[in-house]
Amino acid sequence: MSCPLAPGMRVRNPARPDWGEGQVQSVVGARVTVNFENAGKLLVNVAVVTLEAIEEPQAER
Repeated sequence: MSCPLAPGMRVRNPARPDWGEGQVQSVVGARVTVNFENAGKLLVNVAVVTLEAIEEPQAER
């Protein structure tokens, strides 16, 4: 993953689209806890699994 992960970010695991979108709960080194729509809360090792950040739409001005 090119950008650092932070709590509150929305992510997806491209290898597991069935998990749905997730929200990062915590980040400790390479261990990231994510609450996924369809898979619940999972601990993901980002040294092994790639998570993609989901771009939030920009608010209109």
